[in-house]
Amino acid sequence: MIDMDAEAFERLVIDELDRLPDDMVDGLDNVVFVVEDRPEDGSLDLLGLYDGLALTERDRYGLGELPDRIILYRDPHLAQCETEDDLRDEIHTTLVHEIAHFYGIDDERLHELGWA
Repeated sequence: MIDMDAEAFERLVIDELDRLPDDMVDGLDNVVFVVEDRPEDGSLDLLGLYDGLALTERDRYGLGELPDRIILYRDPHLAQCETEDDLRDEIHTTLVHEIAHFYGIDDERLHELGWA
């Protein structure tokens, strides 16, 4: 387990977001990235969550909609990683996984692609 404060973790998340391919992030519309310590249930099992309406389901999506959220949970990431390199890799994978949900890719397909 790694010990890292919230500010340092957020810097890693931003750094990994910057490393993602432009064609992956350029299409993100009305999405915010949020870091929280743990999921609502307090578990350490969930690394991230896409909270919103997938692009493939936005037939009536329009102005005035609250932004979708991609949430990364700090404590579960820290609990599952032993080194900062492991943590960076896990953050990267979580970002790709949750962004894929924005684009309408489900968990089954993500498993097939090796991102789950």
